[in-house]
Amino acid sequence: MSNKVSRLLKTLGPGILFASTCIGVSHLVQSTRAGANYGFVLLWAIILANLFKYPFFEYGSRYANAAGESIIDGYKKMGKWVLVIYFLITLGSMFFVTAAVGAVTAGFMDNLFGISQLVEIPLFTAFVLFASCTLMLILGKYNLLDSLIKMIGAVLLVSTVLAFVLTLLHGQNPAVADFKAPEVWDSAGIGFLIALMGWMPTAVDLSAWNSLWTIERIKQTGYHPTMKETLFDFNFGYLVSAGLSICFLTMGAFLVYGSGETMPGSSALFAHKVVELYTTTIGSWSYLIIATAGFSVMFGTCIAVFDGYARAMERSVELLFFSEEKATEMLNDRKVYIATLLLLALGSFFIIAKFGGKLKVLVDLATAISFMIAPFVAWANFKLVSKDYIAEEHTPPAWLKLLSYGGLVFLIGFGILFVFVKLGLV
Repeated sequence: MSNKVSRLLKTLGPGILFASTCIGVSHLVQSTRAGANYGFVLLWAIILANLFKYPFFEYGSRYANAAGESIIDGYKKMGKWVLVIYFLITLGSMFFVTAAVGAVTAGFMDNLFGISQLVEIPLFTAFVLFASCTLMLILGKYNLLDSLIKMIGAVLLVSTVLAFVLTLLHGQNPAVADFKAPEVWDSAGIGFLIALMGWMPTAVDLSAWNSLWTIERIKQTGYHPTMKETLFDFNFGYLVSAGLSICFLTMGAFLVYGSGETMPGSSALFAHKVVELYTTTIGSWSYLIIATAGFSVMFGTCIAVFDGYARAMERSVELLFFSEEKATEMLNDRKVYIATLLLLALGSFFIIAKFGGKLKVLVDLATAISFMIAPFVAWANFKLVSKDYIAEEHTPPAWLKLLSYGGLVFLIGFGILFVFVKLGLV
């Protein structure tokens, strides 16, 4: 094996973790719903969201490589108030986001294993799921997460591309005679549009996870990659994620749009419907394979979300409530991490219990919250990759800076539109 390939293999990991985080709810749920409800009308929204959010996710990896620390450490360098706002944003959104991901994952889990039919206890599947994620992360640490996600990612990529190609060969189902396309620019349509872009490819505040995973990968391998290698890892994951979002939109548009059918609100029924989209094109023989792949990718997303929030809160707490010396000492102390995992599991489980079977409501609420807090995190990330905080040779090129300004306008503009709609001004 050449030295170049060896270095690249030591680098790969954080970008794949990021892709796994993205491909869950935003793709399996939101992209599929977009295609099923609106056909290709919202393709522009998916493309623009992936394009204009790109810089702010890239900056998480860029800063970690250049500074040798997480972007959360960078927030504190900007001023403690920035870290406080990030901490409050994370604390205020993490239960809703994890609950949304958990509800979808529990649906795919129940669809595959039929747990609710074997044990007739409400929310038992969600309990088993959350307990499994928490226990695996406490015992397995980053090594298990890294290996698991790589395996799941390969299965998902192959199965999704296969289903996409066969969907194209199958062709678009004809619309029923009395079909009327829903309106995009009314209150309901704009609400879904914001929710779709809120997690496309994922929430901007999750960009801190890129930096945390990049630092953890360096610790795991003992190798500090070049900036080019780190960005290759990130870009690979980002491009795969962006491409698959269009695949899911296409399957929803070809197989559901115009048929008179709707995507169910129950998480278990929704999971069953998504699996049917694959088996319609591949064949009924593939149901078990696709159901397993669907659950696997959602489980990968769920466990990555648990780990990402626990790491983010762990580092935020260390920097906010302890001295710099103590925070440094605590880098290998997992007490805060484990406490956050337990708190996250309990809080998110409570929200799932509160919302019951209203999957669409929960997902739309979580994604809308993410979109509204995105401009602040985007601004902070952009600021941290300036020459005031990292070496000038590691700062973004001119085209990426220009795209960042466009991204800020995009996030703020649609955020204002969403507020106007909610206030009844549009």
